[in-house]
Amino acid sequence: MAANTQSAAVPVTVSKPGRAIWVQASRNPGVLIGGFVLTLMALIAIFAPLLGTVDPVNLDPVARLKKPFTEWFLGTDAFGRDIYSRVIYGARISLIVGAGAAILSIVIGLFVGLISGYFRMVDAIVMRIMDGLMAIPGILLAIALVSLSGASLVTVMVAITIPEIPRVVRLVRSVVLSIREEPYVEAAISIGTPLPLILIRHVMPNTFAPLIVQGTYICASAMLTEAILSFLGAGIPPEIPTWGNIMAEGRVYFQIAPWIILFPGIFLSLTVLGVNILGDGLRDTLDPRLAKRV
Repeated sequence: MAANTQSAAVPVTVSKPGRAIWVQASRNPGVLIGGFVLTLMALIAIFAPLLGTVDPVNLDPVARLKKPFTEWFLGTDAFGRDIYSRVIYGARISLIVGAGAAILSIVIGLFVGLISGYFRMVDAIVMRIMDGLMAIPGILLAIALVSLSGASLVTVMVAITIPEIPRVVRLVRSVVLSIREEPYVEAAISIGTPLPLILIRHVMPNTFAPLIVQGTYICASAMLTEAILSFLGAGIPPEIPTWGNIMAEGRVYFQIAPWIILFPGIFLSLTVLGVNILGDGLRDTLDPRLAKRV
């Protein structure tokens, strides 16, 4: 009699790439520290109306140039405005400009880079245009655009985004040039897969990891550029509190009231440092050559 053998069912655990990346990221000190700083600044910006003590544009000539840690937590400026409230509200502008410039430059650069890297006929033309934009110093181009269009939040964001687009285009193009020769892409072409589907399904996903890292650096650079433009008087209008505006107004009184520049400068430095640390941690996590095995 033939014996029926029953094999015990062995559960199979399928490893999900997204979960593995999350585990690696959660163990990276750079991701944890940078993410904590960036989250803290985002919460400060979101809850600025609750955290601020007074209206950031409220003038009080009697309380002008008051020292910090007295009745005013971070002191006041030459117009009697509360530095603490202005710094808290200034976080909103920096994060909006940084995130907006990063998202816009990545979206535009991804589209242009895919087209340039995959189609050899347009590659030369597109890259010469990108080379021309990169030849112009970004801060000078931003100042020129703001001067021509007028100072506003949208104008500043666009002026900061344009110089960053060529860097994203070159990054995406380099990835596409290597991916389009891969066997799975050639196989998709041979079976008649539509070109848009090839770009979306097979080519574009390979650009996400480097673009995420590049986006953090663009965000940090955009916040610094916004502060520089505001400091030079070519950025956000003075009536809107930003870290750059606060420091620009305080430079005249630096010898007698250094806190006007000190506190917004600390917040700006911590935010940029946090974004850069986060970018380094994401690079170590997403790059297979640098990622630590879990």
